[in-house]
Amino acid sequence: MALNPSDTLSSARLAAARALFPHISKGKIYLNHAATAPLSTLVVDATMHYLEQRSVGTLENFANDVKMISECREAIRKLINAESSDRIALVGNTSEALNIVSTGIPWKSGDRILLNSAEFPANVYPYLHLKKLGVEIDFLQAPDGRVPYELIEKDITPKTRVVALSAVQFLSGYKSDLVAIGDLCRRKDVLFVVDGIQAIGAVQIDVQKAKIDALATGCQKWQLGQQGTGYLYVTEELQKNIRQQHVGWLSAADPWDFHNFNQPLSPTARRYEPGTLNIPGLWGTQGSIELLLQYGIENIERHILSITRSLIEGLRSIEGLELVSPNEDRERAGIVTVKVTGSLDAQTAFKEIAERNITISLREGMLRFSPHFYNSPEDIAFTVDAVRECLSEQPALKMR
Repeated sequence: MALNPSDTLSSARLAAARALFPHISKGKIYLNHAATAPLSTLVVDATMHYLEQRSVGTLENFANDVKMISECREAIRKLINAESSDRIALVGNTSEALNIVSTGIPWKSGDRILLNSAEFPANVYPYLHLKKLGVEIDFLQAPDGRVPYELIEKDITPKTRVVALSAVQFLSGYKSDLVAIGDLCRRKDVLFVVDGIQAIGAVQIDVQKAKIDALATGCQKWQLGQQGTGYLYVTEELQKNIRQQHVGWLSAADPWDFHNFNQPLSPTARRYEPGTLNIPGLWGTQGSIELLLQYGIENIERHILSITRSLIEGLRSIEGLELVSPNEDRERAGIVTVKVTGSLDAQTAFKEIAERNITISLREGMLRFSPHFYNSPEDIAFTVDAVRECLSEQPALKMR
């Protein structure tokens, strides 16, 4: 299937995006955004400016930091369509965000959490830890990496308190129908807690439309931000029911009223930010999220789906590869995973692909590709040719 030019970014916009990523000028093709994204010049410049100000500049730039943090929350609100920036807590990573929710829900012995067998461990351990409270974990079996509405509907029980789900699965790349599942959870009076790290920045996420009660993510993957930055979205209703486990001076309604120890916690999600944030990281991340908004997440999603469609077609034409990711656009985001079959060796192929300056992942013996909106159709064509060449050079295939 040929690329539809209307689905990809215009040549001018694509060129402008590519100019922000210096690794491209070094001849590198980076297709590993499901792991950790390379830093754009926007991120590096914003971070370096902050560090220089703290080192040899004004030194005291707290007012600028406060303004940036406010702008960062607002950018996040727009990206996920939260009802208010007050619903956003800035945290260090996905696990931190998930633990705020998992440890704060007032559990009763016998309560059940619905997970699935395809999940990344970050979306499992915070819930397994609750077994000591008598909470039971139900693992929906997803041997093909797909977690559709029908399976979740079948496995919800009257005791289910939470459906915990990654919006996009890290290995298969399967994208669940969050809107349908959110409707189901609301009808069943079940909390819907979503790990969004493999989705946000690559596809459109609307927390209100999907009736998501809590959304956790780090920003270092598809959001192109710094490591050590992330956020938690939480509805006001769920926040009222969370028994907060950790507080600090910044959790208070008025942190600057230093000696008023009787004041309540902040009525906003800021209450989950007990102390100093990762300010250098947030300066960079704020810029990266603004970049996504500038290009438009709907445009980014169309571009990614278009080039991954071409990638799938190319990889499926190569003898010795079997597609693991979904083929349909409605079930995909930015991840394309293939299994190396027969007597071919995935580790060898992975190393030879890397030698051609193409960065992908080797996950559980499979090759995982994850391009972003600044990757071009030419990147994809070059990669497909390189993979074909790497596999054809393996002795096992030559003997056929």
